[in-house]
Amino acid sequence: MSSMAARVFNGCRTLLAPATSTSKSSAVAAAAASKKSKITETAKEKAKSKTAASAPPRAFVRPSGIQKVSPVSPALARFIGSSESSRSDAVKKIWTYIKANNLQNPSDKRQIVCDEKLKTLFDGKDTIGFLEIAKYLSHHFVKTG
Repeated sequence: MSSMAARVFNGCRTLLAPATSTSKSSAVAAAAASKKSKITETAKEKAKSKTAASAPPRAFVRPSGIQKVSPVSPALARFIGSSESSRSDAVKKIWTYIKANNLQNPSDKRQIVCDEKLKTLFDGKDTIGFLEIAKYLSHHFVKTG
């Protein structure tokens, strides 16, 4: 047997071996450990209650990225019904429109067949892939400084 295997198996034997004796010192050590765990649990509970009571209310976090509301182009504004929108809301409204009007290709659900209303948003394309929606929508969001 190799030295590596001997080390592994000898370690397992010592871990799996039954206890040889129960001594008074091990019982005392176990009692001390349980007492210590009770003390730390109560200390944790006190600390948790202090931080919950003294913590200031969370400040409002301004949305950023795709959640940030920004002005949109007139074509997209007519489609969604407002002059400002976040990218995620615009995509949701487009998907709602696609599902409501059954504009997905039945044989390939990843393809969207554009009607006249969607063609105004997607540069006159007849069909568009679902991953391309965000690419074509980026032209409709006005860049702000």
